[in-house]
This record gives sequence, C-alpha cells and structure tokens, in this order.
Amino acid sequence: MTPPRITQVLETALYSDDLVRAADFYRRLFGFETLVESPRIVALDVAGRDVLLLFKRGATLQPLASAGGTVPPHDGSGPTHFAFGIERAELEDWASRLSVLGVAVESRVEWNLGGVSLYFRDPDGHSVELATRGTWATY
Repeated sequence: MTPPRITQVLETALYSDDLVRAADFYRRLFGFETLVESPRIVALDVAGRDVLLLFKRGATLQPLASAGGTVPPHDGSGPTHFAFGIERAELEDWASRLSVLGVAVESRVEWNLGGVSLYFRDPDGHSVELATRGTWATY
C-alpha cells in the first residue's frame, strides 16, 4: 500500500542555550521574520514556506497544554546539521555575506551532481549548510 504524499519538511528545530543570541544570529544573517517569540521558543519564517524553530534547551521537556491540544515533550543536545537551499548564482554573495558578518566558512564542498555547499557554525555549534541545486538528485 502506497502511503499518502508528504508535501514538504515544514519545520526544522534547533535547541539553543541562549534563544536571544540564536534568534539574533538567524535574523541578522538571513533576514528571517519572527512568527512567534517567547522565553521557550522563537519561530522564524523561512521564505514564506518553512519554519525554523529555535527552542530553549531543556524548556521543552514537559508536555505543553494549549487550547488546541497537548504538544508532546522533546529536546535535543549536541550539534545538529541542516541545510538551506540557495541559488547557484548567489553562492559567492553568500560567502561574502558570511565573511562581512564574521561567520567563518568551515568547509566548501563540490558535489558529484554539480552542487556546491558552504558549511558554517551557528552560535550553538550547529552545522549550517547553504546548498545549491545539484547537491541531491531531488535538489
């Protein structure tokens, strides 16, 4: 039996020791707009289609009751990885922007399918990737 279709990855979640610092980093670097902000979570709009969730590390270990239902507990530790897709024509613009903002590029990878990725770290040590088309067969 074929499962129903998934349309996208809607949210990516990161856990931070300092939500103010983390949110400032992503807003400043990418210009993301804030959807929700509280001492527990900052939700940022990614291109009007996806959401980057920044959770205060340890603040989501208990269920969260809301008028619409209960959000199950979750948390994470250690550095994680995620990638944002970028246009190939803007790759060097992104490299320059990172440099101007004092964000060191940790690695640059040229993939077999023709894509290029820039890797750097956010203030919590998460590995952030900017990837052009040709990184995966699906992108």
